[in-house]
Amino acid sequence: MNFTLYIAKRYLFTKSSNNAINFITIIAAIGVIIGSAALLIVLSGFAGLKDYSLQFSSFIDPDLKVIPTEGKSFELNPETISKLNELKGIASYSKIIEERAVLVSDSKRQIVTLKGVDENYPKSTINAIVSLGSWFTPESNQIVAGWGIASNLSFGVMDYGKVLKIFTPKPGKGQITSEKDAFNVIATTNIGIFEINEQLDNSVVYGSIGFVQELLNYNENTISSLEVKLTDINDVESVTGALQSVFGTSFEIKNKEQLNDALHKMLNTENLAVYLIFTLVLIIALFNVVGSIIMMILDKKKDLKTLFNLGITVKEIRRIFFLHGGLMTVLGGFGGILLAILLIIIQKAFGFVMITASLSYPVSLKLTDILLVFLTITTLGLLASKIASTRISKLLLAK
Repeated sequence: MNFTLYIAKRYLFTKSSNNAINFITIIAAIGVIIGSAALLIVLSGFAGLKDYSLQFSSFIDPDLKVIPTEGKSFELNPETISKLNELKGIASYSKIIEERAVLVSDSKRQIVTLKGVDENYPKSTINAIVSLGSWFTPESNQIVAGWGIASNLSFGVMDYGKVLKIFTPKPGKGQITSEKDAFNVIATTNIGIFEINEQLDNSVVYGSIGFVQELLNYNENTISSLEVKLTDINDVESVTGALQSVFGTSFEIKNKEQLNDALHKMLNTENLAVYLIFTLVLIIALFNVVGSIIMMILDKKKDLKTLFNLGITVKEIRRIFFLHGGLMTVLGGFGGILLAILLIIIQKAFGFVMITASLSYPVSLKLTDILLVFLTITTLGLLASKIASTRISKLLLAK
């Protein structure tokens, strides 16, 4: 066994004759354990919140979405459809039209995003979001509105006593002399209400693609995007390349994460900020390790002088205490990680920490977070040990 490692282990696991040093060493070890456990728990908590936040929108997002880089619409011709049908890895695709509109109910009105979808729109998504009523009949003038919109405009499902109208601006130039010249308008009936999240519930209205095309004066081949569902989500890169070759550089292919890039950036920024804050707390805790090593050096000064006189170099003596601090932080970090994993498993199984009376705080244990915490505590611990071990010099040993 390496001599310096052997001495370092003896100093770490053997009690000192000075009880104060034993107490300081225990405090330092506990600080490392608690600091590493806290860091992993917080990262797991934010990972759980991220998954919890994304689940309310990601399940309605397509695996891939084809949108033009310029303009709001494009022509999907039969030749392109034929190429799409030949591509492998695509389970289905839906033609989509999205446009801003004004929904009017009696004297109330609200600006909404009108989303026209075809009959290929996934049934699993429809069944997951419609909480009251039913989905609209294809090629009808029916709509399905969000809870927030229905509440704001005071209408319900199949509420024929309410006159609902949708207005969209007419393209063109020249002076506007009447409402008829400025807007396309069509009467509609709300057939169902969906519930996804607060943002979408207060802004989106679904309708048949034919109905929306009629309202916007589009022909049957004009759409604003194409939503694609894959047979295997792991094939996203290969299918993205295939779609890009079909549509060309004038179109952009976005995956789920890119469709919610603002939300992902916000959550990742918050996660980074919390990591840095708790890393700072961990650095403060590691000052105890530095203090513990320095106290150990002073306590073992006579032993070190003897080793020096026997021919052990200053570099090797420094290495003893570098390894001493390294072992303390690595073992403490490992113990803290095991403690954090145990607490996270207990939270997932029993939900001791609650957000509401019926909802436990979400946590998600990820291998990347475990490795990040272990790498952080090891790096900082070795740095702290290096700083403390440099206190040893020939002058100190000669006194």
